Amino acid sequence: MGSESSRGRQVDEEGTSSGGMGVSRDIVSLERVSAIDRVCHGQEGATEKFFYMYMCHFSQLLVRLQLDDFTMGVLGALNVAPTQLHPNRWAYLQAFRILCQSLYLEPSPYAFLYFYDTRPRRPTTWLSLISRPSISRLDAFSQSFKHFKDKYFKVVVKEEGKPYFLNADGSIKFSFSWTGTLSRYKDMGTDELSTGDKEVVKILMKFVDKLPTKGLVRVYNSVHPIIDIEGHIAQSKKKNLALFHSLRKEMAAKAKVAGKVDVPNLQESVVEVHVHGGTKRKAELPPRAGKGKNVKKVRADLLGAGSASGAGSANGEKGPESGLIELPEISVRKDIAINLSDTIINSIDVAV
Repeated sequence: MGSESSRGRQVDEEGTSSGGMGVSRDIVSLERVSAIDRVCHGQEGATEKFFYMYMCHFSQLLVRLQLDDFTMGVLGALNVAPTQLHPNRWAYLQAFRILCQSLYLEPSPYAFLYFYDTRPRRPTTWLSLISRPSISRLDAFSQSFKHFKDKYFKVVVKEEGKPYFLNADGSIKFSFSWTGTLSRYKDMGTDELSTGDKEVVKILMKFVDKLPTKGLVRVYNSVHPIIDIEGHIAQSKKKNLALFHSLRKEMAAKAKVAGKVDVPNLQESVVEVHVHGGTKRKAELPPRAGKGKNVKKVRADLLGAGSASGAGSANGEKGPESGLIELPEISVRKDIAINLSDTIINSIDVAV
């Protein structure tokens, strides 16, 4: 699966730092693998809990640590380790999650799995999800993750991170190692779903045409997520866009009546970004009267590799990858939260 040097080098070459993955260093640590490590290896002899992840999970599929309950729930229901679910199938999981959140729905593992069948193989290999032709609402996703098998690293769970990845009884929330007993799903019926899962399925089944999986995954890097979701949906079918607007309005009203104030990615009134030192700074976005939008001007200090301290080179000149840029005015809709990627912005100051 590749040499130790090639796997270790990829951590730096692809820029997949802990900050770029949204990782809290108090929860997990990321470690390079040795020449004898394989993603299919177990935990024998390990003194710490850990699991492997591929580079493409973060660089192309935009997965972030720590994993949320939905993601861990899907892995648990399938009884697979993160590297055992084929990367192309991770795209469905990511797209489903962001679609549900945009519609004020709580993504759930079994509502997701309702749309797919699984066919575990012998001998054990990567698990694929097979879209149910007449039911699936996400279009086919097939991307060549070149040499993904050789590019992986170890995620070690720290003591402070155990509540995130372990249950109260100490058991793991999903398999940290490859298993030979993958779950089989075939033509799941709605009678197997909970009331909440049925509601999610019912709403998503209203879309007549399939939605763009790749476009929805890209939204995880978006400054204006809802606007970009609308754009990607419009490129598929205009009927889907009109339905998305009406469903979003309907579900927002239901959420308000139900008193739900913690809907992900939709109700935040502040921008939260990571700054130097691991702290977070919140920038208040007061509404502009009569406009329905907020406008804020920000400056971002982009620091190149090896320049995190802001220091210049030995001759006192600024490095070629370090510079101060001024972003243009950003119109921010009040019903979405803005995520500025840590891989791009190391520090940010809001101009008052």
